[in-house]
Amino acid sequence: MSTTSSLPASDRSSELREALLAAAFTADGLLDLLGAPAYAALARSETVPALRATRGDSPLETLVRLFLLQESVEAGRAAAALPLELCLDGGWLAREEGGGAGSGVVRATVDVRPYGGPEGQDWFIVSDLGCAVGGAGGASGHGEGVVLGVGGASTTLAGITVRTPVGRALDLGTGSGIQALHAAQHATSVTATDLNPRALDFTRLTLALSGAGEADLRTGSLFEPVEAETYDLIVSNPPFVISPGARLTYRDGGMGGDDLCRSLVQGAGERLNEGGYAQFLANWQHVDGEEWQERLRSWVPRGCDAWIVQREVQDITQYAELWLRDSGDHRTDPAQYAARYEAWLDEFEARKTRAVGFGWITLHKSGAEQPSIVTEEWPHPVEQPLGDAVRAHFARQDYLRAHDDAALLADRFRLAEEVVQEQVGLAGAEDPEHVILRQNRGMRRATKVDSVGAGFAGVCDGTLTAGQILDAIAQLLEEDPVVLRDRTPQAIRLLVEEGFLESVGGAGVE
Repeated sequence: MSTTSSLPASDRSSELREALLAAAFTADGLLDLLGAPAYAALARSETVPALRATRGDSPLETLVRLFLLQESVEAGRAAAALPLELCLDGGWLAREEGGGAGSGVVRATVDVRPYGGPEGQDWFIVSDLGCAVGGAGGASGHGEGVVLGVGGASTTLAGITVRTPVGRALDLGTGSGIQALHAAQHATSVTATDLNPRALDFTRLTLALSGAGEADLRTGSLFEPVEAETYDLIVSNPPFVISPGARLTYRDGGMGGDDLCRSLVQGAGERLNEGGYAQFLANWQHVDGEEWQERLRSWVPRGCDAWIVQREVQDITQYAELWLRDSGDHRTDPAQYAARYEAWLDEFEARKTRAVGFGWITLHKSGAEQPSIVTEEWPHPVEQPLGDAVRAHFARQDYLRAHDDAALLADRFRLAEEVVQEQVGLAGAEDPEHVILRQNRGMRRATKVDSVGAGFAGVCDGTLTAGQILDAIAQLLEEDPVVLRDRTPQAIRLLVEEGFLESVGGAGVE
């Protein structure tokens, strides 16, 4: 679809929604029709398995061919699945080029993709044709104003976002509107912004077709459209790609290096209400002579705690090749491809960039005088959604700030749910070489503990205070209880910080 074409109208979208639901054009309906392999292939933008699975003439098969496979369909088949004239008049469908009013073949003008909400809602994400799910082709062949649908990055952000009821939410760089749609479920009001006016049109369509309330849609870059306004939740899957230019609005920030992501994070602090969260996906440079952790720590605004998780690192050649494929440059003239590749490498060389990191940045407006800034590399599998785990992380930071060692020892703890203990050692050995505590939920962390830590965690059921447990361990090991109390709080603090232990409240003065 050309980026200059008019977009469908949203005023009668409820009638279209009813038709889609009646045909079982939903995430569950697609899985039932296509089967898991073809469904997964479609998510990779591979269409052959889905074509083979939709050779019939049921309404659901017709809708899959129209909206997901971008196949032309006979008007009679379309009329059996949809209110045809409404879709033609509203701009959702068009008659095949060259055909007049009586043309017997129609095609979709936009991609309409079923999307399952977190509580089983049947939603629909509207985007440019051929740009629904981030497959190998990316935005190849589309103009700079192309609007993508749901991809891995957008579902990741939706999964890590804290979902507590809030008054005002901001989706900055909304694209096809997936984050605004999620936010509308738990925010009284939602504002969605984008530099690309077409993206706001697509967001309006996504919200309307999904049966959600309207959002306040504003055009502009970064925080310009919401200057001097504050929010309880800010989310953004911004154009974070570090590139030598701004060819594609949806991905290229148009600033040098990682300046766009830095500006976004730094500007969020003054636009967050007390207790609010700001959550971003971002890319950042790994620069010669500088630790990436320190680079990111310098971005965190005053008054905010931060949790920064690096999920992946690519060297500059891998990174350049990824985004050259995304824009379809690998299919162009070899000399042109080489020239663009050189431009990426020249940009990285000028900035002394050796690699690029990708990950999540969450800010919490705590107002603490001594903010907690946690930076970590975590390439391991996690369990989505992580919103509750993110909120719990910052709650633990608040707890640890408020409890010195004496208060920690006077508190009672219990082992978090689904934490298991593993003993590692040679077969037949009397004692294990070491003990590992492992989480089976959330971040799925694992940590090595010594015999005291293993014994302590093993009896934490909320009955005894930490100090009482240590005294009992000291007696068992024939150690000085005072010495044990002095050297153990830091280990307890780490187990609390990483979510292995949960406070259940103290039992008075120790």
